[in-house]
Amino acid sequence: MTIAPDSRTHRQAAATPLRADPTPALGHKRKPAAKRRRPARWPWFLGVLLLAVGGGGAAWQLTRSEASTASQYVLADVEIGNIEDTVSAVGEIQPRDYVDVGAQVSGQIIALNVAVGDRVEKGALLAELDASVLKSQVAANQAQLLNLRAQLEEKTAQLQLTNEQYKREAGLMAQDATSQDALDTAAANLRSAKAQIASIKAQIQQTQSELEGDEANLGYTRIYAPMSGTVVTLDARLGQTLNANQSAPILMRIADLNTMTVEAQVSEADISRLALGMTATFTTLGQSERRWSGELRQILPTPEEVNGVILYDALFDVANPDGKLMTQMSAQVTFMVAEAKNVVTVPSAALRPATDKSAPTGSYQVLLAQADGSFTPRNIVIGVKNRNVAEVTEGLQAGDQVVVGERSANALAGGNNRGGFRGFP
Repeated sequence: MTIAPDSRTHRQAAATPLRADPTPALGHKRKPAAKRRRPARWPWFLGVLLLAVGGGGAAWQLTRSEASTASQYVLADVEIGNIEDTVSAVGEIQPRDYVDVGAQVSGQIIALNVAVGDRVEKGALLAELDASVLKSQVAANQAQLLNLRAQLEEKTAQLQLTNEQYKREAGLMAQDATSQDALDTAAANLRSAKAQIASIKAQIQQTQSELEGDEANLGYTRIYAPMSGTVVTLDARLGQTLNANQSAPILMRIADLNTMTVEAQVSEADISRLALGMTATFTTLGQSERRWSGELRQILPTPEEVNGVILYDALFDVANPDGKLMTQMSAQVTFMVAEAKNVVTVPSAALRPATDKSAPTGSYQVLLAQADGSFTPRNIVIGVKNRNVAEVTEGLQAGDQVVVGERSANALAGGNNRGGFRGFP
């Protein structure tokens, strides 16, 4: 017979965990109580937990999204500064005024009175050539000239005689005391005497001209400085024989080194930006700390092609009182196209084309950072501009911040605030 447990015993069993009882009641064989299922409360708790986590995660994701939107941009400050818009070129330094001294006659150099680097004055004797041949030619022409003048005197006397004979025959003919043949002969002799005198005078003129030429050539055997300056090159040697029959041999170059000319080679892409009178500065390899300046005075119209690049020569002069600038030095040249000082500046990387097509020349658009972390497009007008910065004439003030680029996805994912930069479109 099985005895059912009373209600108190049942409530106690429901309230306490079941456990095995090794001591059954006397006279009874206790039947193990059946296990009851615990109410399933953990799904509700898990749902609340997931809801809390999900809500927090959504809020965190939203905050992170807003933060990443701001942090993906690279910002730069609008500042006060100086701007120079320039054109760079390389050039060579040459004397502005120089002359190549050559020989106008052939001969052997028997005297050479200068060396490279010597300072000479205009009219100074530089060199002498052997003048023996030219002296003999001058003497021969002088003798020929004397001979012709003597002949002229003789023919002049004969002319007077034939003239008198003609007058006499003409007088006799008037009295019918001579023949017509005698008169014609006297007239022909007179004309012949006059022609001979004219011929001798022409020979005298020719010989005189040849003599003057020989005397000039004789003078060319002494070579004088055509200008004051410095001997910068010397191609002649003492004892050298010069042949001027085919071309004038160059002995030396004399240059005025007080004023030098810089011949800068400017690419065809930049030559249109240059204007006569603009300031040009340069440095040399040996004195990079010193800067010389001058004004652009000439742009040669004929270009030169170097390795497929079209280059134009732009010339400007510079004073050289201390002689530090020398012939054929290399120069790093900068032409000042425009400049502005103490103006509002913005990085050129921040500039985008203006969306308003009717905007004035020099209009651009930037992305301006606001105090609340947002960004607003702003139309601006710029003045002087180079590759790095631009002058702002309207639209920004010092202290503003503008977007100059974006960070790449790799940089944002890695938290790298310096790398992964991508230029702003």
